[in-house]
Amino acid sequence: MVAMNAIISASELASELTGEKPPVLLDVRWQLTLAKAAGEPPFDGRTAYEAGHIPGAVYIDLDRELAGAPGARGRHPLPDLAEFGAAMRRAGVSSAAPVVVYDGGQGWGAARAWWLLRWTGHPDVRVLDGGLPAWEGPLETSVPTPAEGDFEPAPGATGQLDAEGAAALARSGVLLDARAGERYRGEVEPIDPVGGHIPGALSAPTNENVGPDGRFLPAEELGARFKALGASEGTEVGVYCGSGVSAAHEVLALAVAGIPAALYVGSWSEWSSDPSRPVAVGPDPQ
Repeated sequence: MVAMNAIISASELASELTGEKPPVLLDVRWQLTLAKAAGEPPFDGRTAYEAGHIPGAVYIDLDRELAGAPGARGRHPLPDLAEFGAAMRRAGVSSAAPVVVYDGGQGWGAARAWWLLRWTGHPDVRVLDGGLPAWEGPLETSVPTPAEGDFEPAPGATGQLDAEGAAALARSGVLLDARAGERYRGEVEPIDPVGGHIPGALSAPTNENVGPDGRFLPAEELGARFKALGASEGTEVGVYCGSGVSAAHEVLALAVAGIPAALYVGSWSEWSSDPSRPVAVGPDPQ
């Protein structure tokens, strides 16, 4: 099931926040941690949130609340569902109330929250297109204390792949690799044990789904891009990346285009941790 209204514009959000049924707002500011210059502090999403957020938004920590501990299942494996549900309820998430998620503009963190909530059964979750930079309204620094929500995760509402499923889909359907092209080709690998891609997967960097302002391309353009890769409505499609975060953003782009897709959560960080799994390098899928 694809949420055809998977994204929301800043103007639409401003209008809904003053309406009869305002959405629950989740702030998921997060950045991929790579090697940093000496003395450069790591990005701190909570600090950024406390410096200013959309009024009423609750901060969600991707590493602690939207993922389990890193290990053999990858850098951002599925979280413990009881803990995830408790975190969502603390943030005020209820099954009958709409949810809007945003981040600092890249869209990856927000998409991870969107995918998890959709996968665990929430029927109405959208991502703020363009993230916080698109918001033209006021910001606040006070931290809200929302009423406890009632959301109970029920996994399986949307597609999810494990390593074996991803390998099979690369042969029987369309498996998209959302990482940068140089990582897909195995030319560089800044994080994981080995570079390259799952044999049969197609390179489809998720940053090509957005324009210079970070907002998604029109649905027609996204649909044409994915169709050229063999992914269209009626085709079985899966997506992976480094650790199941940027791939969620590509699943979101596919949803905007009206194409259901499954997420391989463990992604390359899980795949490459097992030396017995095959690795392809170069520009060709095989």
